[in-house]
Amino acid sequence: MKKLLILSALAAGLAVVTVQAEDAKALYEKDCKKCHGADGKGETTMGKKSGCKDYTDAKVQAALKDEAATKAMKEGVKDKDGKVVMKPFEDLTDDQIKALVAYMRSFKK
Repeated sequence: MKKLLILSALAAGLAVVTVQAEDAKALYEKDCKKCHGADGKGETTMGKKSGCKDYTDAKVQAALKDEAATKAMKEGVKDKDGKVVMKPFEDLTDDQIKALVAYMRSFKK
């Protein structure tokens, strides 16, 4: 009986992680893909115009801390002249932002 309870708890936890990953992918497709590209390389017209980084590059990933990515999503990003290059995602929860950061990390080669 204990094993069944433990297995059930593990299965439920795995289901939550799977749902979060699917949700993050859907959010990325909806909100991020147009600039960052489906592959995370930022080689879209909008991505090139706004200076998106290549998130498949291990050096880019290493230089970007989760806190900075979270802040960018929550507060948006401005260029050196103060022009908004990425609007903040005000309608996303902290869990959704955390899942998006994890999804973005999955592009690293």
